[in-house]
Amino acid sequence: MKVFIINGGQHFAHSGGEFQKTLTSWTEEFFKSKQDNEVRSFNINNEYDPIKEVENFVWADLIIYHTPVWWFQVPYRLKGYIDEVFTAGHETGIYKNDGRSRSSDNPKLHYGTGGMLQGRKYMLTTSWNAPIEAFTTNGEFFNLKNEDDVFMGVHLMNKFVGLTRAEGFHFHEMEKGVTPEKIVEDKANYLAHLEKTFYQG
Repeated sequence: MKVFIINGGQHFAHSGGEFQKTLTSWTEEFFKSKQDNEVRSFNINNEYDPIKEVENFVWADLIIYHTPVWWFQVPYRLKGYIDEVFTAGHETGIYKNDGRSRSSDNPKLHYGTGGMLQGRKYMLTTSWNAPIEAFTTNGEFFNLKNEDDVFMGVHLMNKFVGLTRAEGFHFHEMEKGVTPEKIVEDKANYLAHLEKTFYQG
């Protein structure tokens, strides 16, 4: 399997991106430990050529996004990276068009089917200061919505270019609740998730 990992841990204000760096290393080590895998990664704090990044998306069988949650969105450098790379990927491997055809019987149908990355998968991980109870407790902030509902735009973006969603993984209380014991537990749970999702499914 060819795995492309995007480290979205932007350096800004009080954020040094250290957990995303650690998470990226866990992911790299996991997939490299499996036979016949190839792994590439990109850190959004680095400079890049959008055309060369398109090549990474076209090359990969699996794309993994690691992102912290900033004001209920991805960091602006990750959003800018996606905007630039996906735009560069128009008719060069990421998407051909929006899927509609003026020559069809109904040119209003089939929007979102012009992606060129069919047969490949993506996975999203998110890291929150919010506790899991903010999602699962009635009357709390997210009103029983889960993490993936908050990031529906990211999921639709990947669907638009033809990628199939693999079950993601979400980390909670990554500011107020971090302890050495929690990091050990999070790592074990995350690696078990990768094993189950990609090797036992």
